[in-house]
Amino acid sequence: MPAVDNDNDNDRTEFSEHGAPAVGAVVRDRFETDEVFQRIIAAADDEIDTGNRELFFSALAGGFAITLTFLVYASMTAKSESPVIASLLYPIGFIYIILGGYQLYTENTLPPVALVLERLASGPALLRVWAVVAVGNFAGGLFGAVLLAYTGVFEPASAEAAVDIAEKGIETGWWALFYKAAFAGLIVAGVVWLDFAARDTISRFMLVYIAFLMIPLADLFHVVVSFTELMYLVFLGHTPFVSGMAGFVLPVFLGNTIGGVLLVTVVNYFQTTERRVKTAREDGVERQLSWREMVLGGRAGRSYVPSVQKRRKDGEDGENGEDG
Repeated sequence: MPAVDNDNDNDRTEFSEHGAPAVGAVVRDRFETDEVFQRIIAAADDEIDTGNRELFFSALAGGFAITLTFLVYASMTAKSESPVIASLLYPIGFIYIILGGYQLYTENTLPPVALVLERLASGPALLRVWAVVAVGNFAGGLFGAVLLAYTGVFEPASAEAAVDIAEKGIETGWWALFYKAAFAGLIVAGVVWLDFAARDTISRFMLVYIAFLMIPLADLFHVVVSFTELMYLVFLGHTPFVSGMAGFVLPVFLGNTIGGVLLVTVVNYFQTTERRVKTAREDGVERQLSWREMVLGGRAGRSYVPSVQKRRKDGEDGENGEDG
């Protein structure tokens, strides 16, 4: 995110081209919660009107990257009796996705939802992003499952371990899957939140690695991984597709969504509202959508993050006033 420095003094905040803070206002190498939210809003505002083709192929790449997680997790499980060792490379697919900037459905339980809560994007716009990304992720996972099932990528022991891993999910109860998935949704949306607070690639890498390591170690479920596992079983003839979707993928999908939206996005939205709205309305410009636009669809608004141009103008006006 390129930064614009409005002043050479260290007590002035730097801002990106979109107006989001590039450094902290209080402590320069840290962001306060409202500053993190502003950075998320600025990024989401740029992405909400991304075309369906770009969204789909980015999500397709993300879904296929999840194949790496399933592949290495099953292979490590076959080679080690320790669940900790087997889980060590589980985060690899998510590292590819998040550091590579691919689309992942569960990541989108934060930025576009934040825009809707701020009335800067409509409900239909959010549903479009969710639908395109989910279809792309599932298509990528489907392609990966085909390769794992039919190309001999798995060694026999790894293939057996992959079946055991997938069947464990199928055999888990509906509500247990839902609640386990809700915690996984919290982890993913929390990673997105902290990712916008991180300032370098090493920090982001360690954040993603440690956070996603919790999913296998805590026996949680991620919907794209679960879908890939289900399709692997379907192609091998171990389970029917419809019952697998209804009893396995659906509760994980709902749990991931609700966990990310309610446990992270809504909580962080309300803890930053007062200061954020005060800052947002300094320039007196109404950017929110009407309730009709929110429900029926309409243009995306512009970010509440104060513009760099306005801050420059305010600074110039202040200097001119002092000179006068």
